[in-house]
Amino acid sequence: MSIKVLIVDDHHMVRRGLMFFLKTQEDIEIIGEANNGKEAIDLVESLNPDVVLMDLVMPEMDGAEATKHIKEKFPHVKIIILTSFSDQDHVISALRAGASGYQLKDIEPDELVKTIRQVMKGDNSLHPKVTAHVMTQLVDDNNRDHSKIYELTKREKEVLKEIARGKSNKEIAASLFITEKTVKTHVSNILSKLELSDRTQAALYAVKNGLD
Repeated sequence: MSIKVLIVDDHHMVRRGLMFFLKTQEDIEIIGEANNGKEAIDLVESLNPDVVLMDLVMPEMDGAEATKHIKEKFPHVKIIILTSFSDQDHVISALRAGASGYQLKDIEPDELVKTIRQVMKGDNSLHPKVTAHVMTQLVDDNNRDHSKIYELTKREKEVLKEIARGKSNKEIAASLFITEKTVKTHVSNILSKLELSDRTQAALYAVKNGLD
C-alpha cells in the first residue's frame, strides 16, 4: 500500500524537485501540492494524505501554524518539516505544533525517503544539526535549578504558560487582558529570575515543570 504524500512549499522549483524524485519510489504516491499553510489545511481535508512535507516560512500561514491546525483536526496525519532553518526557535515551534520530523533542505534524497518511511511507522526523525541544537538546549535546561520557579509571581507563571503555548506578546496581552508593554515587563522578569536567555528556553522550562 502506497504512502500518500502532500508537498507544501511556496517555491515551485522545490516542489518540482521533490515530486521528481519521490515519484520514483514504488511505495510513495504524491497526491497533491500546496504553496502556503492555508492551502495545505484545505488539501489535507480533501485529499487525506498520510504524510505532509511542510515548509516553514510561507505567505498567508507559516508551516508551524498549519501543522498545529492539521494535527488538531487530523491527528493521524504525519508531518515532516522540510526547511532551511535549524535554529532552536523554529525547531521547538514546529515540534510543539506536532511535527513528527524536522529535516533541512540539504537532506539527501535517500534520507528523505527514509524519513517518510520512519514517521509512517510512528518514529520521529530529526536532522543531525537539529538534534544537536535540541539536545544542547535540554542539557542546559536540566542543569538549572528548577526551584527558581517559586520566585515567580502568579501573573508571571500565567505569562510563562502562554509562552510555552507559543503565543506572542500581543497574543498573551489579549489572553490575559493586560497591555503588551506589561507582558514585555513580565517576560523580562521571568527570564531574569529563571536565569534564562530567551523565550525558547522559557518554553522548555515551562514544559519540564508542568506549566504548559
